[in-house]
Amino acid sequence: MQRFDKTIPREVSASLKYDGRLETFGTNDILPMWVADMDFAVPDAVTKALQARASHPIYGYSIAPEGLYQALIDWLLAKHQWPVKREWIVLTPGVVPSLNLVVAALTAENAGVIVQPPVYFPFLSAVKDQHRRLIENPLILEEDDLGNLHYQMDLSQLDTCSKEASLLMFCSPHNPVGRVWLKEELLALLAVAKKHNLIILADEIHADLVYANMQHHTLSRLAFENAPAPSSIDAPHAIITAVSPSKTFNIPGLGLSALIIPDANYRQTIQSHLTKIAVSVTNPFSMIAFEAAYRGGADWLSELMAYLQATRDEAVAFIRAHIPKINVVCPEGTYLLWLDCRKLNLDDKALALFFVQEAQLGLSSGAMFGRGGKGFMRMNIGTPRANVMKALNRLKSALS
Repeated sequence: MQRFDKTIPREVSASLKYDGRLETFGTNDILPMWVADMDFAVPDAVTKALQARASHPIYGYSIAPEGLYQALIDWLLAKHQWPVKREWIVLTPGVVPSLNLVVAALTAENAGVIVQPPVYFPFLSAVKDQHRRLIENPLILEEDDLGNLHYQMDLSQLDTCSKEASLLMFCSPHNPVGRVWLKEELLALLAVAKKHNLIILADEIHADLVYANMQHHTLSRLAFENAPAPSSIDAPHAIITAVSPSKTFNIPGLGLSALIIPDANYRQTIQSHLTKIAVSVTNPFSMIAFEAAYRGGADWLSELMAYLQATRDEAVAFIRAHIPKINVVCPEGTYLLWLDCRKLNLDDKALALFFVQEAQLGLSSGAMFGRGGKGFMRMNIGTPRANVMKALNRLKSALS
């Protein structure tokens, strides 16, 4: 795990997380723990593949090689027991464009689209920017007798919301609260969606970042396994899944992802929208990294998850022992901590200023993630453990 303890300067790389500090926070004198990329070197297989491609001195127009598709198919089968067919895969220029693409292609203007906040903020903007009607089904925050926080879906309210909606945008594992949904929860969600003929867009880009004793269940696979005789709007075919090696292998800046779309009509509609806006997804370096990561990154990922779990456990224990004014949701997946700062009794602007000016930390304000995010902050722990503990000690001192 020594490789993940190594500090790699990023200020020289036009990094949004580091070189965007002054514009975002008004100062460079903070530890940046906001943008959801990691401060770790990518798998050697990716670097070597990119170097080999760069050694060829012509970077002309490219096509997606069949090996790329097969690498993704092999990964999803081996990692998630999900048999995906080649024709289901549509390459896209990133997950955020995919969210907007699906909303625009498969829903009518002013159609109802359900999100479950607090949630990754591009879910919210994709609905609004495409002039659809945002329907919120907030997650339920529960606290046990020991003060441990846990989120649940409000399935009863989801049933009510679905009467006025045509699409559900679903985050699994969930960003920012770190939930890895149980099979029973997902089956209940599928039942609601089928009852109301909902299309589901499942953002599963954190699917590989799940901690020990938890299991990610691919929603589409569950739907196929539990489907009755096929119908025109059968649940398996009404699910579109966003996948990408970007979060798993720390290559989001290369901008390539995929949508898995079993339904041929939905697939054709989405592909037509891509064609209309003339978006290219065939950057040669993006494709090389995509395939190399899935083919050669498994061992690196195993080491990464062991490292992240040790960091998560140490960070959560430290907060609970030494920062009593802040509670933390212990994530079941992702490298994100969701910090409950409501006991500080600060509005969101004052809370953000406190973290920057007093603790010298750059985190993501919970208010960005919609309803239920006020009074929270999101902290990225995908960085050497020493940085995480340095940040938490800064926070402890600021609150003292």
